[in-house]
Amino acid sequence: MASSHFLATYNSKVIFCVFVLLWSACEGLIKLPKNVTVPAVFAFGDSIVDQGNNNDMPTVARANFMPYGKDFEGGVSTGRFGNGKTPPDMLAEELGITELIPAYLDPNLKLEDLKKGVSFASGGCGYDPETAKLVSAISLSDQVKLFKEYIGKLKAAVGEAETHYILTNSFYMVVAGSDDLINTYFPLGLQLVYNLNSYSDLMVSSASSFIQEIYKLGARRIAVFSLPPVGCVPSQRTLAGGGYRMCVEKYNRAAQLVNSKLSSECKSLAKKLPKSRVVYIDIYEPLLDLIQRPQNYGFEVADRGCCGTGLIEVIILCNKFSETCPDDTKYVFWDSYHPSEKAYKVLLNQVIQKYVNSFF
Repeated sequence: MASSHFLATYNSKVIFCVFVLLWSACEGLIKLPKNVTVPAVFAFGDSIVDQGNNNDMPTVARANFMPYGKDFEGGVSTGRFGNGKTPPDMLAEELGITELIPAYLDPNLKLEDLKKGVSFASGGCGYDPETAKLVSAISLSDQVKLFKEYIGKLKAAVGEAETHYILTNSFYMVVAGSDDLINTYFPLGLQLVYNLNSYSDLMVSSASSFIQEIYKLGARRIAVFSLPPVGCVPSQRTLAGGGYRMCVEKYNRAAQLVNSKLSSECKSLAKKLPKSRVVYIDIYEPLLDLIQRPQNYGFEVADRGCCGTGLIEVIILCNKFSETCPDDTKYVFWDSYHPSEKAYKVLLNQVIQKYVNSFF
């Protein structure tokens, strides 16, 4: 009997380990080169990497209420714009730094959090300064101010030398641009002021200035994420995709134009800024493939979100009165704008496999 119990326990452990290996390479830790360390992860940009900075802001772009955070530890609505963990959390975990990256404005922030990284991002922010103003979000220029404030706190706590070490060896995520197109340029009729070529130039010029600002403050490993296929997110399909809710191709073409310029600018900055690793990260094609072929990744639904009807519910429209789908792991999108935790995992795994060596 004891032998049978041992075998049953052993077999179950083997099966579990095989599953973990297949899903996350036994915790999925990124194997860093010898003598290379990454002490922290920092995030700047919009709601994709906002960990709760908007919670106490006078803005509609908040997510600190149910059902946001439904699958988070303890089912807590932290202000993350999703059902669970988000890309900064996942990257920090893959690097073996920590399980969660907090918002810099979290009132419960501790010294250990400061040393392992924080997010300065704000839902509703864009490269165009006017985008943040529309929803009273924290602009990129104000996120830089918060970063400077953070550096001051870190120096006071751990000294100049360790602060320099943390800043120059950490990972920096820059995620913005989507809100510029679908909250500012197209709905506000800016086509009358800028043609798309000139507006995309404005966006990329702003992105370049921002990257150079954080470089001056110590950032070296900077991952600049492309715009996604914004015309295929559920809310835009509902609002501008016609009766059949097709992907809005003019929105996607606009995103591709910005991406081509952003990619070129990142290459230029990587050459211009000494000892930098400014890497353009394409998530447009991986997410589009997820949307077009969800079954290849274990999903069933890609044209609507899990929250409510999934057609339009996002931020305050996705609330405690909104029913949610029975199984959000079958959905590419959590609400009508933000991917689900599972989709983030799939995308991040692809990004790591393709780009991680570019930073060392």
